[in-house]
Amino acid sequence: MSEIRCEICPHHCLIPEGKTGRCRARRNRDGVNVPANYGKLTGIAVDPVEKKPLKHFYPGAKILSVGSFGCNLSCPFCQNHPISMHGENEVRTVEYSPQELAELACRIPENLGIAFTYNEPLISWEYLIETAELVKKEEKKIVAVTNGCVEPGTLEKILPYTDAMNIDLKGDEVFYRELGGDYETVRNTIREAAKSCHVEVTTLVVPGKNDSTGWIETQAEWLSEVNPEIVLHLSRYFPNYRYTIPPTEKEKLHEMKAAAEKHLKYVYLGNVW
Repeated sequence: MSEIRCEICPHHCLIPEGKTGRCRARRNRDGVNVPANYGKLTGIAVDPVEKKPLKHFYPGAKILSVGSFGCNLSCPFCQNHPISMHGENEVRTVEYSPQELAELACRIPENLGIAFTYNEPLISWEYLIETAELVKKEEKKIVAVTNGCVEPGTLEKILPYTDAMNIDLKGDEVFYRELGGDYETVRNTIREAAKSCHVEVTTLVVPGKNDSTGWIETQAEWLSEVNPEIVLHLSRYFPNYRYTIPPTEKEKLHEMKAAAEKHLKYVYLGNVW
């Protein structure tokens, strides 16, 4: 049986015949790298676009949100771990071809388009593109909510079809090693995406992991150099999955917001009420 090397993300998994890589979504089928989760949806809903979160992309609009299973990171605080941390035999799915999903998106009154979210959408880039090709004929928008941990070659394929991205910026190099990601890869994704589509960035602030005001100010300064119009979301963490760290203090979020606003015009707090 032949093995293949997956080049979609920095893990570069060596996948045996019939098996999947770390993400659980790329399979070696007869020596070909295929998305095991193609058209297999675990979640489908109509949401306000602000929930993605996107604050400056058609505010007030609603968007069809869909997701599948699998992720190439292993965040121990993932709120969607029942689907992102499992494979196709461990989740319940419903199948939608690109044509069926496009037709659904176009049937919903005043629907902005489709947001690929809930799990990591870029690991099954073929489904995103083939659906986008159909809905764009009807002038619908495509949104990707992503961890940004994708190789430049994959990103280059996706960007021409993508109107907006919300990209996670989870922490520094040390924190990304814990999560199984790569800090510089994510920064490159933000930099390249900002050249061709609307970009907003989200940092889930986890106490003791990425809650340094100095760090967030440095990131905000860098983001302002990429594009001063980039929106930054600082989201409050709550215990989930494998993390039992107490929730982020609201005062800490406000402190970090003030630091980020030294460089960015648009900084918003999330999960604060």
